[in-house]
Amino acid sequence: MSFLLVLAAFWLPGVVFGLAIGLRGWTLAAASPLLGFGVVAIGIPLLGGAGIPWTLANVALWTLVISAAGFAVAWGVSRFTGRETDVDRLRWSWRAHALTAAGVATGMGIGAFTTLRGIGPVSTVNQDWDAAFHANLVRWIAERGDARPSTIGAVANKAGETQYFYPDTYHALLSLLFGKGGLAIMPIMNLASVAVVLSLPLGIAALCRAWRLSPVAAASAAAVSTCFTAFPSDLFWHGPLWPYAAGIALIPAMLALVRLLLDQGGAAAPLAIGVGTAGLAALHTSIVFVVVVYCALILVALLFKSETIDWRRAWPSLAAAAVLAAVLGLTQVLPSLYNVKGVTGTVWPTAATMSGAVGQTALFSPMADFPQWWIGLPALCGLVLLVRQRRMLWLVGSYVVLGGLFAATVSLENRLVHLLSGPFYNDHHRLAALLPLAGAVFFGVFADSASAWFAAKVRHRLPKLNPAVPVLAGLALLAVVLGGLSGGGYIRLNSVHVNIAYRGFPSVSADEEVAFGWLARHTVPGERVLNDRIDGSVWMYALQGVEPLQWSYYGAEPETDVGYVSKHANAVRTDPRVREILTGLKVRYVFVGKGNAMPNRPNDPGLMGLDESPEFKLVYRNEGASIYEIEGQRGVIERGAAAHGR
Repeated sequence: MSFLLVLAAFWLPGVVFGLAIGLRGWTLAAASPLLGFGVVAIGIPLLGGAGIPWTLANVALWTLVISAAGFAVAWGVSRFTGRETDVDRLRWSWRAHALTAAGVATGMGIGAFTTLRGIGPVSTVNQDWDAAFHANLVRWIAERGDARPSTIGAVANKAGETQYFYPDTYHALLSLLFGKGGLAIMPIMNLASVAVVLSLPLGIAALCRAWRLSPVAAASAAAVSTCFTAFPSDLFWHGPLWPYAAGIALIPAMLALVRLLLDQGGAAAPLAIGVGTAGLAALHTSIVFVVVVYCALILVALLFKSETIDWRRAWPSLAAAAVLAAVLGLTQVLPSLYNVKGVTGTVWPTAATMSGAVGQTALFSPMADFPQWWIGLPALCGLVLLVRQRRMLWLVGSYVVLGGLFAATVSLENRLVHLLSGPFYNDHHRLAALLPLAGAVFFGVFADSASAWFAAKVRHRLPKLNPAVPVLAGLALLAVVLGGLSGGGYIRLNSVHVNIAYRGFPSVSADEEVAFGWLARHTVPGERVLNDRIDGSVWMYALQGVEPLQWSYYGAEPETDVGYVSKHANAVRTDPRVREILTGLKVRYVFVGKGNAMPNRPNDPGLMGLDESPEFKLVYRNEGASIYEIEGQRGVIERGAAAHGR
């Protein structure tokens, strides 16, 4: 039941909007999560600005309103221009649909099993660096009913900073599920990861169909789409980069919409692309740069006539899509300039030689200790086949551009590389995740050619055999050989990678989680707890609703009040400023945990030696956590200031 709620949140808003504007079939199924995030992204500032609480009922009503508006526009375009959306110019037989559905189901099954196997119980806490921030943000939005980025600064240790920006559409959607059907934070976050994985094979299938690849290619590409380690598995432990992963998974659906835009003259594609662009930008701003690369190379392909288009018929739709994408996308991108220096200023050390980086790229195994030969080599063959056939050259070009950027980023250190990879935090893993999309399609092309070759050989000897039989036999043989040699679609390898963040240090231990429960029973709303930024206490809000002073592993700036007490709390008797800050922030308890996100780093100076200080009374202790009550702070709730932090 819980998982069904997560799936409904991912798909239902987009299904309603997509149906209203005229999308159908594979394109609708694949694009629904993309459109749903777009609906949410556009609604966040409108509902928040109007003072309408961010609740499930209000968001559902907003979905109906924007869908009605989309329907009116689509109907008006059809009525006054005579141009209706042709959603299925390429007709497939039921066998073709069934084969593609089987491939999609295979990809979904592999991806879901791999992810759940890596996570373990869905309540397991992800131990990596950014997980606490994402989880805290989901609960913050759910409890306050306001998803505007300007209201979430406290979760990033920037309380009162109204110019703060972080793209929170992913969190805003998931916040609607908090408390529904008994869903707690970690089941929401972990089941949402599975939903992201499920959206990928659908998008790959829709992409292949839209760009005129065969059902065999579509089915094969979808089936292997969740087998690559770099995406999605690596993004669930590195970071974890949950919103970014969702954006990457939805790029294939956007590319399917672009093909629809080139083929028809109705309003469905421009509307979907405009809303979808808002969704991608609001999931993570860097995704827009990826889409721009793809669209620019598609435009080059059109200009050089390697892809067909009726310019006279298509230009109004192209112009409308460009305007809508610019307007709706820029409204999401421009606020991100607030933190542009923090993003582009991040530098990761090189992790490969240039030759090693090229090899990782060529075999679609970026950031891997060992190449994924059994899908990488066939994908490389598929790339060669597309070039020889002069088909989808824009996809080949995009792979070269994005793969080249990855190879340069992971192996070189210079200003140009940092400039180009800046929107991706100069992060090798973020760029590595862009390559499997092309790899899956290339694999599908190889599988199509290989099965056709096998079928031709068999048909020559058995001319009376149904033509579909040798094709299916060839696919089955290919699946058995490659699947067996790869260990069942690299399930074990990828689940081990996912599990990296779930076995971990741990930064938050089971003992600390029990201690959070004690705090939840002994604190009241508005009260805060002094904690260390590196131990697992940054999770106390997400898991138990207790507000810490340090909300994330990045910690508060040293010049802030929180930064000051973190350094000087144990001087509360001799330093009047410490007492003033603790009272103003409504603090009477201190939490000290043993598990640290940076294992060799000691606790904050102000939290050292509390057992020897008479101002700190030990009120709870287990093997992994200690809680102290600060002398003189028992009545802090009644007399403390109401501010969330200064």
